[in-house]
Amino acid sequence: MNPYAIILADDHAMFREGIRRIIERIEDLAIICEVNDGLELLDVLKGSRPDLVILDISMPNLRGLEAIREVKKTYPKVKVLVLTMHKKREFIQQALRDGADGFLLKEDAGGELIRAVQTIRSGGKYLSSLLSGVLTSIALEREEPEILTRREKEVLKLVAEGKKTKEIAEALYISPNTVRRHRSNVMEKLKIKRLADLVKYAISQNYILDQG
Repeated sequence: MNPYAIILADDHAMFREGIRRIIERIEDLAIICEVNDGLELLDVLKGSRPDLVILDISMPNLRGLEAIREVKKTYPKVKVLVLTMHKKREFIQQALRDGADGFLLKEDAGGELIRAVQTIRSGGKYLSSLLSGVLTSIALEREEPEILTRREKEVLKLVAEGKKTKEIAEALYISPNTVRRHRSNVMEKLKIKRLADLVKYAISQNYILDQG
């Protein structure tokens, strides 16, 4: 059985060396190439098809977020693990929206890197334990447009604004029973059992703002 092939993209050679040492302790994992930036990564991918790319967000030329989009668009079967020092929500959110299969902080790398690689290898998603709260909500948000209908999202927005069932019905020109049915469907799809938790979820996902 061939080892799980990995390309490492980071512009710090010493950091790449440290990551290589961690990964190559595991017999069936292999770093097949190291690159300095996103453009070099895309060039290498033309002739080499890894199972996984581990990349940083901050790289010269083509930055990490742009590289994720290009990799996923051109090579959708290649998995991508972001390994970075950046903790800002917008970076995490964009990486996940662009198709990243995992997001790990560099400060976690020693203890969690192999776990992250193996989780992604087995078909799962991996989110840094240091960012679990933020990342869980982002992951739900990323999946949500695929599972909620337009009307369900409209109801959720009004729930976030504190509207009662009758007010939602009047705003959307539907019956209160229909509002209750949509709200129940949303809660079932999001695996939320209490209305109070649904309100908290809606607020955390910025439904109090216009969702477009």
